[in-house]
Amino acid sequence: MKFPKVRPSIEKMQGYTPGEQPADIAQWIKLNTNENPYPPSPKCADILKSIDIEKLRLYPSPAGDSLRQTIANTFGVKPQNVVLGNGSDDILSMTFRVFCEAQEEMAMVTPSYSLYTSLAEIQNVNCRQIPLNDDFGLPDDFVAQIQGCKLLMIPCPNAPTGSIFKHATLEAIADVFQGAVLIDEAYADFAEENAIALLEHHPNMIISRTLSKSYALAGLRVGFAIAAPEIIESYMKVKDSYNVGYLPQKIAQAAIEDQAYLKQTCQSIIAERKRAATELEKRGFTIVPSQSNFLFAMPPDGNGKRCYETLKSHKILVRFFPGEVTGRYVRITIGTPAQMDQLLSVVGTSY
Repeated sequence: MKFPKVRPSIEKMQGYTPGEQPADIAQWIKLNTNENPYPPSPKCADILKSIDIEKLRLYPSPAGDSLRQTIANTFGVKPQNVVLGNGSDDILSMTFRVFCEAQEEMAMVTPSYSLYTSLAEIQNVNCRQIPLNDDFGLPDDFVAQIQGCKLLMIPCPNAPTGSIFKHATLEAIADVFQGAVLIDEAYADFAEENAIALLEHHPNMIISRTLSKSYALAGLRVGFAIAAPEIIESYMKVKDSYNVGYLPQKIAQAAIEDQAYLKQTCQSIIAERKRAATELEKRGFTIVPSQSNFLFAMPPDGNGKRCYETLKSHKILVRFFPGEVTGRYVRITIGTPAQMDQLLSVVGTSY
């Protein structure tokens, strides 16, 4: 019997490459996947202690109504404006299915989150990549370059650079772009502002969020999108029936309700980000101004791969992205002060 033939587009694609997850993780300082160095809200542990195991034999709420209400209350919208995802990657995947037919075009900036290109390939959508300027800002003719596309994916703050695009710029894009504009705000809690308020006057805009970064729940896999009810209705049609489980819904709700803890841990990370950037600059690194929980840092010799390998030899993992531009940098997740001190010690003796 022969193996069934897969779709040609799937056969030829590379697929998304996640950051390294070593089996002996306790022996490493892991600063490569933008995980939060602090634990989730203590209220999440309270949920686990009080859970009724009998409920695990039942399907969860398909739409996650209680969690949607909590998100709506937190962000000043209505539950009809919210859809849940199995992580924000699930939201991104749904976005392609909602807006793009095969052979249509979507647009994205580059460098950016490489999952976008993989999702485009899976959906057989053509991906138009718009290079950022040398300072990682948008080119002056960006709007002209994206015309004709059905979907624009634009992370703010951007990954892997950590830089932001001003709200006035995002509004100007949404005003003239004829397709859907998804603002990927995976790192927005570490930034000075977010785009939630822009939704009221821009019905073609969708904002995606995740609990993996600022809420320290990467292992839980919960994300959500906020958009006009008409758009959310379409997401409800394409999402998996029970895409967010009972436990993730309950724990995510507890985490979101604890906004005081969120602010406390985010402020700690922001303060450490500022300190680490200053110390790396003292050691000759060039740092892209960041509003995320990581730094995009170019070592003094402009050789990102060597920096990555040097740190790895000391059991410190950072992220290296090969490429003409990205290959000059490493992306460093902000860890605890003690973890960052160890990284600074290694680079201090290497450059």
